[in-house]
Amino acid sequence: MRYLEDFSEGQVFELGEETIREQEILDFARRFDAQPFHVDPEAAKRSIYGGLIASGWHTASFFMGLLVRGLLHDVASMGAGGIDEMRWQKPVRPGDTLRGRLTVLATRRSTKHSDRGLLTVLGELFNQKDERVLMIRWSAMIARRS
Repeated sequence: MRYLEDFSEGQVFELGEETIREQEILDFARRFDAQPFHVDPEAAKRSIYGGLIASGWHTASFFMGLLVRGLLHDVASMGAGGIDEMRWQKPVRPGDTLRGRLTVLATRRSTKHSDRGLLTVLGELFNQKDERVLMIRWSAMIARRS
């Protein structure tokens, strides 16, 4: 298990990669973001995107899945209070292979709670062309070693 003390500024964690499938894009969007360019391949062709793209929220969820499987299962995570910044930088399309990376920007002990601290982190998601499709920055609460 990793605790706050096990992280340092500048550390980089590769989170693995997965391919996003058209059916996953359609299923997510139909439930949570039913804009035509996310749910209707024909309408998407006529859009500014020229084809079906994943919802940005799906892209962020995809990153979270890679983060949990690639790192957080082995971290004494206590959640987060929110997101400071998030940018969808390129459309994600069916068949894209997405790779996640997390960089530690800063660490600090909590002044209110001696059992925890904060990691300020930068999450990134890249497609198979090594183009950054998602950037997300937030502070995560991490338990301190007893």
